[in-house]
Amino acid sequence: MADVSQRFSGDTEHGVALPVRAYPQIPVLVLGMSLSSFLAISYLICVVFDLWFPEFAMRSAWEVLLPGFVWLTWKGFLIGLIDALGYGWFIALIFGPLFNYFSERMAR
Repeated sequence: MADVSQRFSGDTEHGVALPVRAYPQIPVLVLGMSLSSFLAISYLICVVFDLWFPEFAMRSAWEVLLPGFVWLTWKGFLIGLIDALGYGWFIALIFGPLFNYFSERMAR
């Protein structure tokens, strides 16, 4: 039986056949943009929620998790947004390559 990683997709009648990966891969750039966008949108929703329902505010947790965050200042808001984006990229840059490495290794 041929090695699975050497298979090719499609027929060559319409172009060059591309090799098919036998293991799933996560594009780190797409993962980083997706996670950063998700965390930024979540942060914005939480800020609005805290403004509407101050008795359920999460700002004490944010002051610990988001370095430089100060409640109800533009600077604090922007720092929190930048931190949320940074955390998304941090997760993507660690998780993405690890997933790709172990996915390829387990496919062997």
